[in-house]
Amino acid sequence: MKLQPLHDRIVVEPASQEEKTAGGIILPDSAKEKPLKGTVVAVGPGKTLDSGKTVPVEVKVGDTILYGKYSGTEVTVSGSDYVILRSDDVLGIVTGTTATKKEKVGAKK
Repeated sequence: MKLQPLHDRIVVEPASQEEKTAGGIILPDSAKEKPLKGTVVAVGPGKTLDSGKTVPVEVKVGDTILYGKYSGTEVTVSGSDYVILRSDDVLGIVTGTTATKKEKVGAKK
């Protein structure tokens, strides 16, 4: 089954959740944080303005994005979990390979 979003919606596959803390403690499912990063798997055609013009979505399939903690709707399709977001819920696109905020804070100079 294929999932095609409408209008300015984006289908995102959430990044895997952390299984262990930095200290090696294994986290139970109830203590895991909801991922705030994911990979775009489908994009709608864009938002239609009152004038009839369609404004395309700024992200494309394959982009890694950051989104708000409580944004979107979680769905399961064919056994896979996805989040459907509006394009306005996307906070940014991740590019390159950089350290996470936690890694930068703990790094020694």
